[in-house]
Amino acid sequence: MGLINGLPAHVLLVHFVVVLVPLTALALAVCAIWRSAAQRMGIVLPLLALVTLVSVPLATQAGEWLEEHVDSDALVRRHAALGDGLLPWVGGLFLLAVLVWWAARRSTASATETPRGTRRSAAPVHVAVAVLSLVIAAGAVVDVYRIGDSGAKAAWHDGYSKAASDSDGDDH
Repeated sequence: MGLINGLPAHVLLVHFVVVLVPLTALALAVCAIWRSAAQRMGIVLPLLALVTLVSVPLATQAGEWLEEHVDSDALVRRHAALGDGLLPWVGGLFLLAVLVWWAARRSTASATETPRGTRRSAAPVHVAVAVLSLVIAAGAVVDVYRIGDSGAKAAWHDGYSKAASDSDGDDH
């Protein structure tokens, strides 16, 4: 994947990742903590996580193409190395989103069939899934931030002037 409408595809595709990863992380955290939110969200949670999961390799592949078409320096290499580490975090978001969705479906179906006392035995599992979801969600968001910051530094480190330019010659 190289160019989209004359622009490097990576420049466009990373916007999906930058929006979808934090959105998916937030949705997962909320749904993992509050079962009622997971029940209301339903299948949307794992579908959102799946779209997020697919967006990462697309942006990475487009980034690899772009890396071959720009001057390589330490900043570009660092950005590429950081970018390669996002997929496991997003894979974790997807797996946990499926687990939270499945558990919410199961608890909805079994709430009418089982006595209230058996739901307490599931509390440690619910807490463990919630904690793991928070850790993975936070890790994914922090990783996206680090990757984006390194990409911005790689793209702009010598591409602008710290002093404003007066391009039209007016003295405003």
